[in-house]
Amino acid sequence: MPRNIEQGFNDFHDKIKTSAAETAAAKSHRASIEACLKNNFGLKRFTRIGSFGNGTNISGHSDVDYLTCIPTSELTKTSTASLVKVKNALDARFPNTGVKVSTPAVVCPFGTYKSEDTEVVVADYIREEKGFKVYEIADGNDDWMEVSPDAHNYYVAEVDKKHGGKVKPLIRFIKAWKYYRDVPIKSFYLEMRVAKYADGEPSIIYDIDVQRILSMLRDNELTVMQDPMGVSGYIYPCETVVV
Repeated sequence: MPRNIEQGFNDFHDKIKTSAAETAAAKSHRASIEACLKNNFGLKRFTRIGSFGNGTNISGHSDVDYLTCIPTSELTKTSTASLVKVKNALDARFPNTGVKVSTPAVVCPFGTYKSEDTEVVVADYIREEKGFKVYEIADGNDDWMEVSPDAHNYYVAEVDKKHGGKVKPLIRFIKAWKYYRDVPIKSFYLEMRVAKYADGEPSIIYDIDVQRILSMLRDNELTVMQDPMGVSGYIYPCETVVV
């Protein structure tokens, strides 16, 4: 039983954090996926990103994302064709899984835990900027867009540190709202919106800031936001079409 509002938020945060079983399930398919991609295309990098990679995942709802940097020579000019190429290789390796393209990733929906759903984000390394690697991934319009997961993770971690570890839980609360209310806003967009909001605040008080963030999302009508690190391009609020 929570003793006050802050304790109530802390209890809720414990509830929505991923369980040990989910975490273990999330790791269980990595080696076989990595081996398949390495054998078919070669890999320059294969690393976990997204909510699991940044410690803002939600129990029962967050899947696992891997940045999958493939040699440029193995990619096609159009991003959709590159995704289909990777999808076909993974589908051949896991024929009973139902592998599909969901831009900017190829999704392998393994097992019973949502954390076993693995998203392979196909990427092409293009440069290093401000000390962070920049990649191109599919943009949903058959072209490519620039991203830098390393820069984004660094930004969230720094803002979280600035507020004594209260920002990642705040991000989790907003993501819980998204999942519990079935709101079709991208998890990554919410993560960066909340981090940007928190970066401009002198302190974080959950019952005040959750309400302010929801009001902000409504008032700005989910406008596209620029990468706060100034490394990659724009961050869009909504998902693209599933192929």
